[in-house]
Amino acid sequence: MLEVKDLYVGYYRDLNILQGVSIEAQKGKITTVLGANGVGKSTMLKAIYGFLKPNAGEILLEGKSLIGIPTHKRIDMGISYIPQQPGVFRWMTVEENLELGAWTFRHDRARIRRKLEENYERFPALKDRRRSQAGELSGGMQRMVELGRTLMTDPKVILVDEPTAGLAKLLSEEVYQMLVDLRDRDGITIILVDQEIRQALKIADYVYVLELGRNKFDGPVEEFTDPRNLKKAFWA
Repeated sequence: MLEVKDLYVGYYRDLNILQGVSIEAQKGKITTVLGANGVGKSTMLKAIYGFLKPNAGEILLEGKSLIGIPTHKRIDMGISYIPQQPGVFRWMTVEENLELGAWTFRHDRARIRRKLEENYERFPALKDRRRSQAGELSGGMQRMVELGRTLMTDPKVILVDEPTAGLAKLLSEEVYQMLVDLRDRDGITIILVDQEIRQALKIADYVYVLELGRNKFDGPVEEFTDPRNLKKAFWA
């Protein structure tokens, strides 16, 4: 459904962080991208979302090239992005944060209300706190707000960068369960970048490992239950 082919991209034209990376994310599956800090995992998500312009390679959504398409158009095509750093507006209410996800159809009040109700049905805890300032919520609930805001646009693909960074273990488990529910209940395709190897492998369908900006190992998650493959993927 979403393909990255032989991608070269970086923050300076003559310095590529990614050097020929290729991945394929299947529809309705969680594709997890693992690797150490600095190997280009987040850089890849930014390129898919349109924040970075590739120097070479291709990015395809359902066979259509995304190269040259601005970020706001990619959102309309069904791509959403949840960055590593918390992205809620702390002084705004939960509902106001969710409404920001409807910016591209902000004049369609009926659609906004319908999407809000869908989110409240999906995340009942948000309905109970809809008038609370987002900054008053726990880290896990703030991630819930971010997911809800993302879902306002009916995404086909969600790019998720280090979703549990800085969260306590119990809250982290809640966030991973939210991602599983989005896959299993809503059929959303998820590309998850993570350093929490054990947790990420628990929910993944297919796994890629990057090293120094290149593909090192990939396979269905079942292959990672073999210690020999884990060694090959991360330490060999």
